[in-house]
Amino acid sequence: MRRHLLPLLFVLYVVAYLDRINVGFAALDMNRELGLSSEQYGLLSGIFFLGYFLFEIPSNLILHRTGARIWIARILLTWGLIALLTGFVRNAWELYAARFLLGVAEAGFFPGMLYYLSHWFPQRQQAQAIGLFLTALPAASILGAPLSGWILDHVHGLQLSGWRWLLILEALPALACGLLTYRLLPDRPADAAFLSVEEKGRLHATLAAESAAKPGAGQLGVLASLTHPRILQLTSIHFLFLMGLYLTGFWMPQSIKAVAAGYSNTAVGVLVTIPSAVSLGAMVLVSGSSDRRRERYLHAALSLLIAAAALYFVSATSSLTGRVALWCAVASGLVSYLGPFWACPGEFLAGRSAASAFAFINSFGSLGSFFSLSIIGTIAKRTGSLEGGFRAVAVALVLAAALVLAQKLYRRELAYS
Repeated sequence: MRRHLLPLLFVLYVVAYLDRINVGFAALDMNRELGLSSEQYGLLSGIFFLGYFLFEIPSNLILHRTGARIWIARILLTWGLIALLTGFVRNAWELYAARFLLGVAEAGFFPGMLYYLSHWFPQRQQAQAIGLFLTALPAASILGAPLSGWILDHVHGLQLSGWRWLLILEALPALACGLLTYRLLPDRPADAAFLSVEEKGRLHATLAAESAAKPGAGQLGVLASLTHPRILQLTSIHFLFLMGLYLTGFWMPQSIKAVAAGYSNTAVGVLVTIPSAVSLGAMVLVSGSSDRRRERYLHAALSLLIAAAALYFVSATSSLTGRVALWCAVASGLVSYLGPFWACPGEFLAGRSAASAFAFINSFGSLGSFFSLSIIGTIAKRTGSLEGGFRAVAVALVLAAALVLAQKLYRRELAYS
């Protein structure tokens, strides 16, 4: 299943994440051409997540009913089209609208993938399966950062600026992947040509036994699952975490360029790949350790604390080497949290309640991205520095780590009750 499913899902999420964050590179030239302030850039970066938030739960419930193949293909095709049209916006208001619609189009993709994986991998293997799938996050930066920088510097024509070509060209893979998904992605194990009848039966028995062994929350209705105390706490944790995650996509290129005097956009793109490459290795190691030790909460909390410590000091150093090194720690801590964290809801939820819970956690968590990206832009405009915004987000990550540890204690109390 790893060989047949994860490579395709990995490619899909690379494309998704690249279309989501490439505005961070476009901003190196786009902000000047459209006359955007730091505050406006922060708002347009975050407004994506408002559309995402509004349509996340309905999208995942539709996926639960129609199956992943058709719905994920639809998501890819619509977001690819909107991402392409974003390259033709003429002012800030059109850019706001395009980013909002991109969020609407992509809503449901990420939690849908998590829900999809829960139908294929037993609980003891989920952290590593999710972690391997989510290596697409750093990989998107490793592949996309130098490509984006090169397009900005070298691709011009038809009276379109480099940043416009960046958005247009990087939208095309989403359209191709939509067609590929419709053709190749099996909806469920019973449809998988790469599994034998015996393997399908064994997997079904394992997953059914796990589902039956889950506590009473496992098959709650949609509304009841969304108001379950553990889900609400996981949602709060993810809200605080997502205040930090998209810093690496939207603000890291500008943070590095600020101390890289004389470097071209292409060179800045290469420098941005270093934290991404380091974080990819860290992510695989931490998710593998989480599965081997059957432990989720300490792995997630320690990852958050490492990211918080590095983020607190990243703007204080004027050394290019020091800043890149600190961004390595920030990126590694942030992405290493993801595998262990997303294995947690599957410990006590299954079926439709799991589909709605994955979407609920991610959709409300996405508001953290909107909040942090907007507030950092506002602070940068008023102070002339990103340092205050980064430190505020570092405090949020510490609070998230504390809530993760509280979740561990809550789970232990349930085990003894």
